[in-house]
Amino acid sequence: MEKYSQDQIHIQLKNINQQLDVQQQWQVVEGKLTKTFKFKSFIRAFGWMTQIAIWAEKLNHHPEWFNVYNKVEVQLTTHDVGGISELDFKLAEKMELFLK
Repeated sequence: MEKYSQDQIHIQLKNINQQLDVQQQWQVVEGKLTKTFKFKSFIRAFGWMTQIAIWAEKLNHHPEWFNVYNKVEVQLTTHDVGGISELDFKLAEKMELFLK
């Protein structure tokens, strides 16, 4: 796995954000792929986290996340390469997929 260049990150951000409202888009903050997800209730937020945890384990790539009530703040980075990589975007895509 290799760390993505700024150009690669820009391309991948454009791809993942193309179907999302501006307020729901992924962005890079302090070198991490970040997004805050908002759900109808705590149980829906926790259920989504449980589904993502299974995918994270399959990918052997685990998110930094924080949950309070119906919000889940996510930060993705690949520690082994010291930045954002393909794995981060793969997990972000799974996160979007399980919202539907």
